[in-house]
This record gives sequence, C-alpha cells and structure tokens, in this order.
Amino acid sequence: MATRSESELAFLSIEQASQLLRRKEISPVELVDASLARVERLNPAINAFLTILAEPARRQARAAEREIRRGRWRGPLHGIPISLKDNFWTRGIRATAGSKILGDFVPEEDSDVAASLARAGAILLGKTNMHEFAYGITSENPHYGPVHNPWARDRISGGSSGGSVASVASGMCYASVGTDTGGSIRIPSALCGIVGFKPTFGLVSVEGSVPLAVSFDHAGPIARSVGDACITLEAIAGKYPKGETRPNYRKLRKNRPRRFRLGWPKEFFFERLDGEVRRLVEAAGKLFESSLGARMHESSLPRLAGATDLATNAIVGEASYYHETQGYYPALADGYGDDVRGHLQWGHDLRAVDYLRGVAKRREIEEDFAAAFERVDVIFAPTSPIPAPPIGTSEVHVAGERETTVRAELLRLTRPANLTGQPAISIPCGFTREGLPVGLQLIAPKWAEARLLSIALAYEEATDWHNRHPNLD
Repeated sequence: MATRSESELAFLSIEQASQLLRRKEISPVELVDASLARVERLNPAINAFLTILAEPARRQARAAEREIRRGRWRGPLHGIPISLKDNFWTRGIRATAGSKILGDFVPEEDSDVAASLARAGAILLGKTNMHEFAYGITSENPHYGPVHNPWARDRISGGSSGGSVASVASGMCYASVGTDTGGSIRIPSALCGIVGFKPTFGLVSVEGSVPLAVSFDHAGPIARSVGDACITLEAIAGKYPKGETRPNYRKLRKNRPRRFRLGWPKEFFFERLDGEVRRLVEAAGKLFESSLGARMHESSLPRLAGATDLATNAIVGEASYYHETQGYYPALADGYGDDVRGHLQWGHDLRAVDYLRGVAKRREIEEDFAAAFERVDVIFAPTSPIPAPPIGTSEVHVAGERETTVRAELLRLTRPANLTGQPAISIPCGFTREGLPVGLQLIAPKWAEARLLSIALAYEEATDWHNRHPNLD
C-alpha cells in the first residue's frame, strides 16, 4: 500500500477516495486523521469550524473501516469526512446557527440532512461557522469571528454557508451541506472556487434546521467537483415527482447532452459586473459554444430587475415572523449582531401591503423564467458580480458605477433562483489577476437536476479550474 501525503489525501475527490477505500488501499481512519491534521493546522487562521468532533469522528472511522472490510459498503460517502453548517440540528452536538442566542443549544434529535448523511456512512468532522442565523452573505460573525477566504485570508469567504465552503475549499473535509435562501451556498462557493448546488425547492428536506424563511430555504451540497456534489445530493435528496429523472453520479458522463440550448439573459444578469468577472464568464460562454455543443440563445426576463427587490419583502417578513414566534426578537434583541438586528427590525416594521406586493412580484419572476425555459434548457449567468471583497468592507463600486452595499451586490444575481425555487449551480470559471476565484452560475427548470449537473460536468471536464487549490502551507 503506497503511502500518501496529507495534501494528496486531502484533495482526492470523493469518487477517488471511495474507490481507494473499497480496494482497501486507504482506510477511513487515514482520511479522518489527515482531515483532522489539516483542521488543527488551518482552522485557527480560516475559522471555518465552530465545533470539531475529533474523537467521535475517529470512532466513526474505525466503525466504517470494519464495515467496509466485511463487505458492508453503504455507498460512495461511506467513510468520507464531511462538515455540516451549524444551523442543522445534530443529536447531542450543539447547533448554534452562528448565534449567541443558541450558543448552548444541543438538539435531542438529528435534522433530516444529518440523519441522511449518517445513513450514507459519511463521517461528521464538525459543525461550521456561518453568518448569524443565516441572515447575511459575508460570514463575518460578530460572536465567533469571520470566516476567512482560503485563497486570500484578508477576504470574506461569502455567506451564509461560509464556514462549510471554506472547510471544503481548504481540504479540511471532502464535502458539506449548507442552506441557501438568497444565494448562501452559491455565493461562498463562487468566492472560494468550488462547486455549490442549490437544488429544486423541497428536494432536500430542511426539517430540523434553524430556518431563515421557510418558503425560500433550500439545502444543498458543497463540494470541490460536480461529481462530488452529485454524490452528496444523492445521499440527502428526497423523492422526485413521477416522470422526472433522478441524478446519478455514475450516469452523469454517459447522459451528457451533445446539443443543448443555453440562455444568455439580455436583462439583469450582465448589466453591472466587475470587468474581470465579465471577461471570465464570457470566456466560459464561448467555450460552451465552441466545444461543448451549446447553442446560445438570447433570453428575456423583462420584469426581473424591477421585481427582485420587492419580492425580497416576502423573505424579510418570514424571517422576522420566525424570530418573533420563537421569542428571540425583540425580547433578546441585545443578543444579536447589529446587522441581523437591523434586518429583523425591518421585517418587524414591514407593512402587510408590502409583503403582499412581494408575493405578487415573486409570481412575475416565476412567469418570466417559465417563458424563458420554453426556448432554452439552461440559463447562463455569473454567480457573483464581484470577486471576494476584503473583510470589513461594507460598500463597493462595480464597473465604475455608484457605490452600493456588499450585501446588495453579492445577493443580486443569486436571489432570483430562490424566489422561483429552480435548481442553480455555481462552478468555478477562472481567477482574477489577483488570484481570486470567479464563479459561473447555471439555472435550470424545476426537477432538471440531472441535466443541469451533466451540463456543468461537461464544462468542468473541459477546464482545469476545479483542480486548483489554495496554497495554505
């Protein structure tokens, strides 16, 4: 059996590691030991983990090793170290949701996601840092400190699933599951150079997680490759409607479409972008056309720009309603960070008529996407209009235009797919001259995960971006 270094083990794909485990060329114990060594070395600087489960993970690894040796293999996640965003309940393990208010909360049962991952044989290495109560997009946490981007530690990781993404991008674990209400899986994945996938609303249960807005919350996989994202999704996904195709990582390459229609939105998505983001995303579009069988079509989403901000009122109202019904806000207002307290007050003061206008605007966005998908298979767009800004930055200028907030810019291009509930994936498409990752977003009709993943895989296999890792030594 060849000896592999910590970094060689850390950046194996799940598919590669699983094959080596089944052939008994490596053991789950080796994978966990390598991951924990990286956590011990890197987490003090990156701050991805809030809770590290070293001894439980080693016990699980030894149990997985015995099962695999006896031929009781559960699937490709069996024996693989993963992390989990800290708003998912985990029985006997605290689930803070990145908050001071739930700092000592220890659930008595698992969330559906945690239970599904355990059944698949995944080994939980720890719970990850996040934006407080998932109500933000930078993972600058006032209670536990900011999550640092592994590519540039003075930059944000993005949020709210920033710790999950940083743990995977830095090689401290192989995959994670996060939540996405306005872009919280896709944005940090884009800013940290990995794959983040928000599936169709309701496909992955959020039961047993601390919600942000129940009508908009999605759960989905975070991984270093499209194949690994598919493997993780298979473990946590619920049932598909009759007649829809369930993704299968073994079939992704076989079912890759030779011809497909890619929609280039003429409104909204390309209107205000950092110059390097535009250059890299447009280069990805040219590669799709020249080498991957895509026919580019102009897509129209005419009401999106005017509707998105108003539709967000529905999210804001739901978030404040949850915190008020739990007795957290305003009763425990001093326990929140300033930004989250401000968002909750906004929702508290929201007029019913503005909430209902938001609901109506959400329907307009759904109608525009439905019309676009009559002509195209997938919509093509940037994930974030900007690369990762420095930690502590509150305002940015984009493409020489007026100053706007970091929060508004980071959410601008991902929020629409939360309002419609359609699946959307962010995949790496290059790096700026400063070495910061840039993400490409692909959006598909509901329940079209299999086709979306196959198209994303085609791009991934034609490029080398997903094989690049931050220099952390």
